[in-house]
Amino acid sequence: MGPIRGLRKRKKTEKKPEENASGSGSSEKEGTVNWWDEFMKRISGIQSPSNGLDKFESIFKISRKTFDYICSLVKEDMMAKSAHFVFANGKPLSLCDQVAVALRRLSSGDSLVTIGDSFGLNHSTVSQVTWRFVESMEERGLHHLKWPSTEAEMAEIKSKFEKARGLPNCCGVIDTTHIMMCLPASEPTSHLWLDQEKNHSMVVQAIVDPDMRFRDIVTGWPGKMKDWLVFQSSTFYKLCDQGERLNGKKVELSKGSEIREYIIGDSGYPLLPYLVVPYEGKDLPESRAEFNRRHFATRVVAQRALARLKDMWRIIQGVMWRPDKHRLPRIILVCCLLHNIIIDMEDDVQDEMPLSHNHDQGYHQQFCRTVDINGVNLRDKLALYLSGIMPP
Repeated sequence: MGPIRGLRKRKKTEKKPEENASGSGSSEKEGTVNWWDEFMKRISGIQSPSNGLDKFESIFKISRKTFDYICSLVKEDMMAKSAHFVFANGKPLSLCDQVAVALRRLSSGDSLVTIGDSFGLNHSTVSQVTWRFVESMEERGLHHLKWPSTEAEMAEIKSKFEKARGLPNCCGVIDTTHIMMCLPASEPTSHLWLDQEKNHSMVVQAIVDPDMRFRDIVTGWPGKMKDWLVFQSSTFYKLCDQGERLNGKKVELSKGSEIREYIIGDSGYPLLPYLVVPYEGKDLPESRAEFNRRHFATRVVAQRALARLKDMWRIIQGVMWRPDKHRLPRIILVCCLLHNIIIDMEDDVQDEMPLSHNHDQGYHQQFCRTVDINGVNLRDKLALYLSGIMPP
């Protein structure tokens, strides 16, 4: 994963997913059910239905199972010093209350005051609870966002990409999006965050697998940075250049012709030995035109992942009002972790959300003219292979 500027390191033992999940016994599940009934009374004044799942999912956009798992991840941190978090009536916030507040803040994007009013909390309490949740999740949930560590895991990713549009040995799709901010002109650093589209923004670069799971992210840089510059400043780029990433098994396309592992991206990235971008120009030969069609169709998975990220966690959708530029990258990271957790938990709720491709409305396609001869050879081999012509 790329650098998240401002990430705080804490020396705590990381729990494995299985250990966290198994920590939720039947008594805890019953407690969650009771909490939900009390929660519904508090926010709506009416008793929830016995099954209550439809209402639960409409409020939190996740299933009860996923909610319980998230609670198990952050329980130790959230309950360590929770006594001073109280409702307007003086009642302390339970673990479920705190997670509900934080998830509602991140998923709705509503103001601290609006969230506070709906929960019966002071807006400062909403802010403190949400930030404690972010701090806990960026440590306890980090194992949900990582580059594949085993050959079998990578083989499954490559197999899914090839089955989708035919690209062999493809390991991921890279793309960027912008988190827009409203900064007053009087702020001394506001000009640093003004991008090419005249918006104040922070850029997020993501590498995505075929299941829309984030495998690597970089954020914290001003939106005016070109995509290729963000990439070249990333740890992922350095590892690839050092031969420590995308260095797995090669695939033989024909006798004597083989290709290495690679990722794909749009024209805003350089053509490298391990990063394949589309051909440019009009009236391309059929083999190159076919390659571009398959390349574009494969890239859609990253566009959908970034669009889903913003649709699901609306605190980073739209224009953020004067955000803390040191905290924002950490909030973005946690939203990416939650995005992955929903996928890892096989949460059916996400299937009900429409798939969109539009994650960066108003931003124009960037172009990078950097070309490496080894990247040219790799792309040409792929184009011939996909057109049915065996590469020499």
